[in-house]
Amino acid sequence: MTHNLSNNFTVVSKGWTAVLLLCAVNFTITLFYIILHSEERVTFLPNPKMSRARGDALGVIFNITLATVNGTESPEIRNDELQTCLETSPLLMGPFQVQFSNVTLEMVRQENPELQEGGRWKPSDCIGLQKVAIIIPFRHREEHLKYWLFYLHPLLQRQQLDYGVYVIEQDGETKFNRAKLLNVGFAEALKEYDYDCFVFSDVDIIPMDDRNIYKCFSQPRHIAVAMDKFGFRLPYNQFFGGVSALSKEQYLKINGLPNNYWGWGGEDDDIFMRLRIKGLSLSRPNGVTGRCKMIRHGRDKHNEPNPKRFYNIKHTRQTMEFDGFNSLKYQVIKIVKDQLFTKIIVDIGSQ
Repeated sequence: MTHNLSNNFTVVSKGWTAVLLLCAVNFTITLFYIILHSEERVTFLPNPKMSRARGDALGVIFNITLATVNGTESPEIRNDELQTCLETSPLLMGPFQVQFSNVTLEMVRQENPELQEGGRWKPSDCIGLQKVAIIIPFRHREEHLKYWLFYLHPLLQRQQLDYGVYVIEQDGETKFNRAKLLNVGFAEALKEYDYDCFVFSDVDIIPMDDRNIYKCFSQPRHIAVAMDKFGFRLPYNQFFGGVSALSKEQYLKINGLPNNYWGWGGEDDDIFMRLRIKGLSLSRPNGVTGRCKMIRHGRDKHNEPNPKRFYNIKHTRQTMEFDGFNSLKYQVIKIVKDQLFTKIIVDIGSQ
């Protein structure tokens, strides 16, 4: 009799355990669904880390669900089992606030502990659709760089890109040559990784919407289409300045960028001419998604307007075949591997 009671009690106990387990699974799945679908698509973020925290929270809930169903903690996913990331990242949040105050490089480092040396990052739970090198022409812009890094690292990670950040610094005090530095960035980045997309970005331009994806498209991409400096409108239809993206194939098709624009202005129009001559057209985000904010500053020393820019643009068709990536000459002075970026200091000569 005692033996039968004991057996009945064991059966009842197991039954209640199963019921409680099913309730736990149902509650976890319901909580996951509510969090996933209850937030509005467009959110204003004073802190770019907020959206990534949401993604981390969803991942924690998903892992808890798997552990509850399986009865054990979910095993770590191997690289050969990863799926390609979705075309549209589920972590995108839309527009966010951009403010230029109270940021230090050390703060940015603490906010991005998962970055690999040299400013490299890739998703851990999927394979990025593209390998993107972000190339920044640079000289004496440390104040601007910290804001760029503060906003762009979280944004690029929400976009689930396999990316690296390269700061190409012109050595010396000769006239600044933005396009030649971008050519150097292309060459040096390819020495480190098999990048298939190159985003050329000024250090003082911050996107205001993470749906403005820093990747390449079937046609060259103009990213900074609606800057506050121009009243959030294109200054002219052929404008290709600020931030742009070219695939490796598109870049090589136009022989890269011109090396003969010393000082401010003209190189973007030359690049546009190269694209048109080679039968390429521009793709752009819309005027809302493509909004960007520029850090206000005065004219840089040794970056005065280029008096030869109009003459050079007029002769792009004749010069582009021998002035570009195939004629690039420079000398690397120093390479610095920071947690947030790879800085390459180069001597590019003078005019």
